[in-house]
Amino acid sequence: MEIVKPKLEWLEYELLEKYPHVLHGVFSRHGGVSQGAWAGLNLSDETGDNPQHVEANRELIRKRMGVSHLVFAKQHHGTIVHRVTAKNMTKVPPCDALFTTERDLAIGMRIADCQGAIMYDPVHEAVAVAHVGWRGSAQNLYSQVVKAMWRELGTQAHNLIVCISPSLGPDHAEFKNYRQELPQEFWPFQVKPNYFDFWAISRMQLMACGVLERNIEIIEECTACCSEDYFSYRRAKDVGRNATVVALKG
Repeated sequence: MEIVKPKLEWLEYELLEKYPHVLHGVFSRHGGVSQGAWAGLNLSDETGDNPQHVEANRELIRKRMGVSHLVFAKQHHGTIVHRVTAKNMTKVPPCDALFTTERDLAIGMRIADCQGAIMYDPVHEAVAVAHVGWRGSAQNLYSQVVKAMWRELGTQAHNLIVCISPSLGPDHAEFKNYRQELPQEFWPFQVKPNYFDFWAISRMQLMACGVLERNIEIIEECTACCSEDYFSYRRAKDVGRNATVVALKG
């Protein structure tokens, strides 16, 4: 894990270091133009921020990535996975995962405690990005992304590299009604009464899909603990959103 610090600040993954054409970043809240509760690099236009500020922040990321286009989806904590192409990139439906084989086109998800996951298939030269909160985990969105890439591209899970952003850690992932909200297979991941380790849950789900453990990198940094660096919905409801972004260099 490397932190790069110009005006913007972002994380890059060790597992992707040997693939320099896979442009990527988990962007912190630093370096943007938003003010107030959204201060910094807020990427969401659905939280009350000035739309012009959000657009300016997105343009900062697009320029940083060095790509012609940056695509975000309207997220809704579901399991829809959408393939982005040059022809449909302006008409992305509501979904929580995107994948593409296009060059010079970045795809991103906005996060504030949820996991922002990047997937890379080096065989078929495809990248994906997913927004996985507890609802996405409960519906096993990771498996849906793997299946969609297999159907469309022939992706084999054992070839996938999966990198997961800072997100809600075990000390803050409290679910008082977990017996109603979380599937029973999650219950053994309880670290103390009502608190769950979703980092371990995600690793379990990915490996169950066939992803190799050595190809999984999870930044185990809690967004609720790191108020200076990340927006957190658990910490404060009226906040901005960070972004996880990936692209194939043109």
